[in-house]
Amino acid sequence: MKGRREAILSKGQSIRGSRIFIGIGIGILIGSFFAFFYPSGFIRRPPHNEELLDISNFEVSSINCATPEQISSLGSEVISLSKKNEELERQIRELNLTLQIAEKAMELAEERFLASGKQQKAGNVGTVKSVRTNPTIVADPAVNPRLQKVLEEVAVNKEIIVAVANINVKDMLEVWFGSIKHVGIPNYLVVALDDATVSFCKRKGVPVYRRNPDEGVDSVAKNGDNHAISGLKFRILREFLQLGYSVLLSDVDIVYLQNPFDHLYRDCDVESMTDGHDNSTAYGYNDVSDEPTMGWARYAHTMRIWVYNSGFFYIRPTIPSIELLDRVAHRLATKKGLWDQAVFNEELCFPSHPGYDGLHASRRTMDFYKFMNSKVLFKSVRKDPNLAKLKPVIVHINYHPDKLPRMKAVVEYYVDGKQDALRNFPDGSDW
Repeated sequence: MKGRREAILSKGQSIRGSRIFIGIGIGILIGSFFAFFYPSGFIRRPPHNEELLDISNFEVSSINCATPEQISSLGSEVISLSKKNEELERQIRELNLTLQIAEKAMELAEERFLASGKQQKAGNVGTVKSVRTNPTIVADPAVNPRLQKVLEEVAVNKEIIVAVANINVKDMLEVWFGSIKHVGIPNYLVVALDDATVSFCKRKGVPVYRRNPDEGVDSVAKNGDNHAISGLKFRILREFLQLGYSVLLSDVDIVYLQNPFDHLYRDCDVESMTDGHDNSTAYGYNDVSDEPTMGWARYAHTMRIWVYNSGFFYIRPTIPSIELLDRVAHRLATKKGLWDQAVFNEELCFPSHPGYDGLHASRRTMDFYKFMNSKVLFKSVRKDPNLAKLKPVIVHINYHPDKLPRMKAVVEYYVDGKQDALRNFPDGSDW
């Protein structure tokens, strides 16, 4: 039995072996058949050189077929796409600015919520912060419907640059709005104090608003100098704030080199440029007064800061801001011989004391290299190779009476790239 089983197994294995060899032989025969009759395969591809030749011919024929009209059309499309790209970039900048404002509003809302809630215990050292920003007022469009309509058309994110001007400053005004246009700032407005300024602005394509004249304003509009107009602007700004708009108040002796709204913090009632010219004078310093007759106590420490410039400041629509405008306007209207910038700083900075209630307004000093006064530019920046590379946001010709030529020189230096445009001016003035 055992021998028979082995014989059967041996026979089965030989049959399977034969089948395998038969299968291999059939595969070889079929492969040889296709290799002989279809050496390039079922799908024929052109040689590599032929492909290159076809592409080259296509490109050449395409170029040869392009007509002048088609080339002109393509050029127009490129220009159109470039303009669309610029518009998209502008919209992106506006969206980023809106996002920044929204984030700041959320932070302020959180601060106010915490402040208005139940009394809380103080946290750990370094974690306690007070509410620094006053809430904005509820806007009242009924205050001035005509101005409200203008602001709805011109303002961006309820913010606007405002300059108050009459025809006496026409030449500086033209440099002022020319620089704004060059930067591409859309939200600016000239408050005209006379019809001649209205006509001038309209001819130049400049947004303009003619304020309704009231008692005492007509004489300023016709005959007022820079100081008279500077005092009037505090009365005019009140309506803008009542309508719920933040205002970047600007004198006309200013050249714009960047969009200032991209460089504001918006965390205080008033954010102002400084007349200071370095870190100490701009941001404050400890000044020691010496009185030898006091002996051991001869030295008294004082805190000092150079004044805020009332010709360029950002003011939010808050109750302290409106109170500031009212205080300054009242003092300038009832007392003669006052300088609006001195009064502006006194009301903003003087503390409460016997017989006087101080203004509870928050304030911030702008970066004096970004929001540059003409002393910084002509006395320091133009002489320092490293500082000269900086591009300020604005330059305010506030320290010099020859305003127009210096404004034009600033444009030549920063915009036109004329390296010696500032060279021939003295540091100060001749008188």
